[in-house]
Amino acid sequence: MKSSNNVRISMINNPSEDINYENTQISRAIWAALQTQTSNSAKNFITKMAKEETAEALAAGADIGEFSVGGMDFSLFKEVFESSKMDFILSHAMYCRDVLKLKKGQRAVISNGRIIGPLEDNEVFNQDDFHLLENIILKTSGQKIKSHIQQLHREEDVASDLVMKVDALLSAQPKGDARIEYQFFEDRHSAIKLTPKEGETYFDVVAVIDPVTRESQRLAPLLLVLTQLINMNLRVFMNCQSKLSDMPLKSFYRYVLEPEISFTSDNRFAKGPIAKFLDMPQSPLFTLNLNTPESWMVESVRTPYDLDNIYLEEVDGIVAAEYELEYLLLEGHCYDITTGQPPRGLQFTLGTSTNPVIVDTIVMANLGYFQLKANPGAWILRLRKGRSEDIYRIYSHDGTDSPPDAGEVVVVLNNFKSKIIKVKVQKKTDMVNEDLLSDGTNENESGFWDSFKWGFTGGQSTEAAKQDKDDIINIFSVASGHLYERFLRIMMLSVLKNTKTPVKFWFLKNYLSPTFKEFIPYMANKYNFQYELVQYKWPRWLHQQTEKQRIIWGYKILFLDVLFPLVVDKFLFVDADQIVRTDLKELRDFNLDGAPYGYTPFCDSRKEMDGYRFWKSGYWASHLAGRKYHISALYVVDLKKFRKIAAGDRLRGQYQGLSQDPNSLSNLDQDLPNNMIHQVPIKSLPQEWLWCETWCDDASKKRAKTIDLCNNPMTKEPKLEAAVRIVPEWQDYDQEIKQLQIRFQKEKEAGVLYNEKMTKEPHQEGPQKHEEL
Repeated sequence: MKSSNNVRISMINNPSEDINYENTQISRAIWAALQTQTSNSAKNFITKMAKEETAEALAAGADIGEFSVGGMDFSLFKEVFESSKMDFILSHAMYCRDVLKLKKGQRAVISNGRIIGPLEDNEVFNQDDFHLLENIILKTSGQKIKSHIQQLHREEDVASDLVMKVDALLSAQPKGDARIEYQFFEDRHSAIKLTPKEGETYFDVVAVIDPVTRESQRLAPLLLVLTQLINMNLRVFMNCQSKLSDMPLKSFYRYVLEPEISFTSDNRFAKGPIAKFLDMPQSPLFTLNLNTPESWMVESVRTPYDLDNIYLEEVDGIVAAEYELEYLLLEGHCYDITTGQPPRGLQFTLGTSTNPVIVDTIVMANLGYFQLKANPGAWILRLRKGRSEDIYRIYSHDGTDSPPDAGEVVVVLNNFKSKIIKVKVQKKTDMVNEDLLSDGTNENESGFWDSFKWGFTGGQSTEAAKQDKDDIINIFSVASGHLYERFLRIMMLSVLKNTKTPVKFWFLKNYLSPTFKEFIPYMANKYNFQYELVQYKWPRWLHQQTEKQRIIWGYKILFLDVLFPLVVDKFLFVDADQIVRTDLKELRDFNLDGAPYGYTPFCDSRKEMDGYRFWKSGYWASHLAGRKYHISALYVVDLKKFRKIAAGDRLRGQYQGLSQDPNSLSNLDQDLPNNMIHQVPIKSLPQEWLWCETWCDDASKKRAKTIDLCNNPMTKEPKLEAAVRIVPEWQDYDQEIKQLQIRFQKEKEAGVLYNEKMTKEPHQEGPQKHEEL
């Protein structure tokens, strides 16, 4: 304070013990001086208070008046000193704990938003250190900011506060390249110009875009909104490619962003911004997709239309769809501090103090990534009970809302931005040689998924779930669009008609229509099966697919280890357009001989299709080296084995490399496992498990246990026509489902949709939408 004129000093109290009137004398004295004295008197008094001998004298019983300084209004000071409450010290301590992440009594120095610390107990931060810190800040940013703010001619206190705030904001931003101002000449015909309002300060904005790219689609509406918010001189230069072999842009785009909150005439909030597509061409077939922030999980909740197949020529009126933000994602990366590697297979749970296990997940070997879906609020992250908790402990964490070494990892979701945390774990001393994925104690014996079941059976005890899981056939399927949802319902009915063992269906929720989600509880009740909707957000670091069909293919193979609850040991995938003719228990119990999954090879008995069998020549012939090329319409997965050998991590790693080439993985869901056949072995299922007219001859049809309506590249016959011609029972199934839908609609309109059995179930969709949190 004596040697610098550029520094303001303030104190934040972080007491090491519970506070009382005696041990807060210096804090209260400094506080009272700042409230009552002139700057010079307060400075001199605080300098005296900062001395070690002053603290010792006060502790020995000296009166505070002995330390008054000349020019000090002591009577006013003493009145505030003796009457001052200790609430400000408590608020300081809370700030140190929650914002600065300091423990009780720890010291730190804060300068224009930069935190130096925490300092060790024996560490001295002396006058030289303060001078060095002052010089660094002045030279890097402080002096420049100060000179600019001085030109504003603000009052001294206001100007000093402004310097601190601006420097704190700028120092938090990543350092980039120096800004270079380019001069553009002859822009009369090559730029769009929006001039600013005259006589006002404005921002000079220059955008250089290729108008037929996805990036430009997003940037253009953002610039338009900015022009309504700030005064700006906008110039948009077109940087077009001179030659294009194909039209790169095949979509219409609307950015849902408004410049300000809108209200109705009676001062209520308006319904909110919407995306409007006007004057659209009538003949193309459109698909409606949402491009949301990475941490959002959004679902369509109301629309009677097939959003995958919008044909405007056949629509009367407006196609409207309503979406809902369902969950916010908590994402993280986890590493073992001893090895520096991700602890693959480590399991986390997320919950609250009263309900500690609400959702669970597994750590990928890919970047140690994990994700958990949640809602706004305070959450506690824990290692899952079982081998994860037995072998590991949480060593430290970053990006959370509790101190880095706190035993309880608290995470607060209080805005709509991404929340990404880092967790470091360490093996316990007596578990150093233990392998997390070895066959130790069954980790599935406890956890959220055992105690909280979705579907129509309500909650089950751990023992019941453990007993039942081997007696239930888990069947996974995906569908998008009303046509494939129709196929899906028929596939389900064919399974139920032929399978004696209880069945539980698993559906990828991400792309199901509101119509299907509304009907499936009714169907489940009528046919007495369980179902569950699962979802997973495509990780931001994994190469993204843009076409919906390829995204769905990705979900069929890339996230099998993390998509399902950890208690699911085995499941069957059955394509939506498949008809089952046998009891699937036989396939569930099929011996995979140690392989993580089993697929059916493509038939080669229909000789007229030889010219279309791409796997018989070229790359595939040499890569398979005599092995079969397998079809992805039906497969069985041993999830315990799949997770143990890190098959998901291997598949994602290979996908990341191959998917950069647009000519690779043309059939993603089957090319990828066939490409990885040497690293992740495939057990070939007997040929009768999947018959497809395109590739299999007619003689083999009588032995078929399932019939798949796969596309025929030669005839290109529509699926519905093929279904009626190839599968005699398909029409009967279709009519049965249609009659059920008619009854469903009548009961819905009459208000008697849900009978006594359904309304009694605690965890279900329907009148009580089943909860996933």
